[in-house]
Amino acid sequence: MPKPHLTFWYEFASTYSWLAAERIEALAAAADVEVRWRPFLLGPIFVAQGWQSSPFNVYAAKGANMWRDIERQCELMDLPPPARPEPFPQNSLLAARVATALPEAARPAFSRAVYRAEFTKGQPIADRVVIGEVLRDCGLDLAATLAAAESTENKSALRAATEEAGAQGIYGAPSFVTPSGELFWGNDRLDQALAWAKRES
Repeated sequence: MPKPHLTFWYEFASTYSWLAAERIEALAAAADVEVRWRPFLLGPIFVAQGWQSSPFNVYAAKGANMWRDIERQCELMDLPPPARPEPFPQNSLLAARVATALPEAARPAFSRAVYRAEFTKGQPIADRVVIGEVLRDCGLDLAATLAAAESTENKSALRAATEEAGAQGIYGAPSFVTPSGELFWGNDRLDQALAWAKRES
C-alpha cells in the first residue's frame, strides 16, 4: 500500500507559508505522511479574484493583526522574532523559479532558508545576491541552479504549477491538498490536513 501523502502548496511571499514550512516535516513524520512541496505564485490568483495586492495590505486592520499573530506564533514555536520585509509582499518570482528547478528533496531546506532570510532578517528575496547566499548555505550549485531556474522549461513549469493550484480551487497560501482533492487552507489547518491524508490511505 502506498504511503499517504499531502501536497503542500506554498508562496514565498506568505508569512503563514513560512510558519507551515518550519513545522510540516516534523508533523508529517509523526503522522507517517509523505509531503510533496509545491511552490507557486499567488499573484495571478489574487488578480483573478480582483485584488492587486495582498489582502493584508488591502485591509489595514487585518494586516496589523496578522503581524501581531506572526509575532505570537514565532514565540510559541521558538523562532526568532519576525522582521517585516519592505516592500510587503515581496516579489517571490525568483525564489519560486529556483525552488521549482530544484530536485524535490532539496526544496524543504532551500525554502526554509529563503523564508528565514525574508522574515527573520528582512532581506529582499527578489535579489539574486540574497538567493545566491541561500543556495550556497544549502550546499547547492549557484550557477547551475540559477541557469536551470531561468530556463524556458522551468518558467513554464512554474506557470503550470500556478495554473494547477488555481484549478484545484486554491485561493491562498499555505494550502494543503490530499490525494482525493480535499483542500485545507492555512497554517492552522495543517494538523487536520495530515490527519485527513492518512485517513484516505
